[in-house]
Amino acid sequence: MNRTDRLYALVEELRAISPRCRSARELAVRFEVSKRTIERDIAALQASGVPIYAEPGRRGGYSLDKTMSLPPLNFTPAEAVAIAVALGRAGGQPFARHARSALRKVVAAMPAPDGQRARELAARVRLLDPEPQAGPARDPAPPDTVARAIDDALLRRQVLRIGYSDRKGEVTSRDIEPAVFIGGVGGFWYLVGWCRLRDDVRVFRLDRIAAAEPTGERCPERPPERFVTDLPDVIVRNPQLD
Repeated sequence: MNRTDRLYALVEELRAISPRCRSARELAVRFEVSKRTIERDIAALQASGVPIYAEPGRRGGYSLDKTMSLPPLNFTPAEAVAIAVALGRAGGQPFARHARSALRKVVAAMPAPDGQRARELAARVRLLDPEPQAGPARDPAPPDTVARAIDDALLRRQVLRIGYSDRKGEVTSRDIEPAVFIGGVGGFWYLVGWCRLRDDVRVFRLDRIAAAEPTGERCPERPPERFVTDLPDVIVRNPQLD
């Protein structure tokens, strides 16, 4: 997470728990930086006029005066797609139609560049109707830090370095160009991408990715359709934003 994103996330973290407070140590753990970095970030926010106050005492920390700041008016592209994915798996649940209507309004209100980024990201997610024998959904997931690195790499179109465990538990290090998320069959989610170790398209089950870090290298342009052509006996659909 770069500093600009972290400053925004700090404000939203404090807004969410207001009027309670968070200590610098707790925030440092949350954002995986040092306590000193958090203190510098808070000072910068205060200097720019954000109403953040230090609460003294053993249980003290930083708090935000929610009444003096406006809530965010828009979702990020990733947040809009996350909602669309959840709705895509809601099926015929109560109020599902109303939730989709609300999502359409959110996307329509987004700035045009963010709306376009959301649609481009949604094109890189495929929801599969599970096969009858697939069994109940389990939704296993990688650790938060790994999941965040994978999400960011796909969103920013960056090459990702992963440690991947195969069926036998053997871990290999690979540089991959993430292309498409696939979810639905058996409750598992998969990342499809170009594996530079194998020099070919490969499918990686998310809960088997033990480590992940972006390399900062921009991925070559490869259309997402190239990665999802061999999916027999399943119905493939994108999350619906509009």
